[in-house]
Amino acid sequence: MVLLADARSVVSGVELLKARAKGMASGLEAELSAVVDVFFPIEAITEAAKAFRERFPGTPLRLYVEALGGAYQPVLDGRASLGVVGSLPTMPPGVTSERLAGVAFLMVAAHDHPLASVSGTIPKTELAKHVQLVLTDRSDRSEGREFGVMSPSTWRLADLFAKHEFLLNGLGWGGMPLHTVQADLANGKLVVLSIEDIPPGGLILPMSAVYPASAPPGPAGRWLIERLKLCPGKAPAFT
Repeated sequence: MVLLADARSVVSGVELLKARAKGMASGLEAELSAVVDVFFPIEAITEAAKAFRERFPGTPLRLYVEALGGAYQPVLDGRASLGVVGSLPTMPPGVTSERLAGVAFLMVAAHDHPLASVSGTIPKTELAKHVQLVLTDRSDRSEGREFGVMSPSTWRLADLFAKHEFLLNGLGWGGMPLHTVQADLANGKLVVLSIEDIPPGGLILPMSAVYPASAPPGPAGRWLIERLKLCPGKAPAFT
């Protein structure tokens, strides 16, 4: 029985190698590497990955998760063949982009944070009195530039999940993608802050698929991009 199991394993491995060789001969990637901005809904990536496994069973998927300019870096240095990224003020040279659905983004704080008790629109002078939790860029793509920083007092975190926990524990206020905090808003752990110069429904962060202009994605990468374009558009603002 052990020999039979081993034989079946060998046959399965040979079939997988044959499938990969056939795919490579037709232009299919031997492996698909991608980097995803941490703001993009992980549920959408997971659903796309499940469908990808069914469509391309012989093509392994390598996935990086980064923030801000860090989501571009693996594409620029060749570690990833494509990226799902947020927008920087300028697109790096040599990169082609295709628009995906945007992500709803809100300013929030814990229900017992001092800003949560401010009625009406919160002026920036009041925001400046409190620590803002800011997601930092682990690359140098945005060096010297700030995005959405409204307080001179900041705590900087390189991990969105750490920022989420800090927000829940009242260590500061800050912006979060709606899909990551919707449950917390529903159960009252977090509240939406109405901030001067921020639209009542929050912001929409543009998202794009990017890849080197000189090395466009193969069949698997192209399929994944088209699949992600089918993701729902912006989520409705929480009320």
